[in-house]
This record gives sequence, C-alpha cells and structure tokens, in this order.
Amino acid sequence: MLFQLGQIVTTCGIAERMRADPSFARGVENSLGRHAAGDWGNVCEESWKINDDALEAERNGEYPDRLFSLYVINGMRIYIITEFDRSVTTILLPEEY
Repeated sequence: MLFQLGQIVTTCGIAERMRADPSFARGVENSLGRHAAGDWGNVCEESWKINDDALEAERNGEYPDRLFSLYVINGMRIYIITEFDRSVTTILLPEEY
C-alpha cells in the first residue's frame, strides 16, 4: 500500500450492487487493492500523472490533491477517490459523483 486509505465508504449504489452480486463485490475489493498500490485503472494519462505527482508530494510531507481511480467491473464503471488528506476513500458509481 502506497498511502493510507483512511475510512473506506461506499455509496448506496455500490453497496446495493455488492450485496446483489458477489463477483461485483470481489471486483470492488480487487479495485481497492489496485488503487492502494498506485494502479489507477482506466484514468486518462493526465489524471494518472496528477495522482503520481500527489503521491510524490505526499512523500515530501504535502497533501496537494486527492487520488482518483476508474475501474470497470463486469462492464460497470466505478470510481475510487481518496481525499487529499487521506482521511476517507469513497467508492462510487459515476452517476453518484
């Protein structure tokens, strides 16, 4: 894990799908692990660089930006966002953003 995730929360849409579909729940768990390891999934090159730059700044004691990842699970896109101060990580559907 490259950074602290803080409190991990999901939106209602993610929680409902996780309860209804065990394979989706496993995909969310896998995606969270990827996020914590610095694999930002399907974000654009610019967002990938912003995330990497934020981690580099964090190593220098600064917290300039949140961390944003995008993953696709069973054809469904999910976002994972860790706040700039690393206090909370939220897992959500794009329409819940």
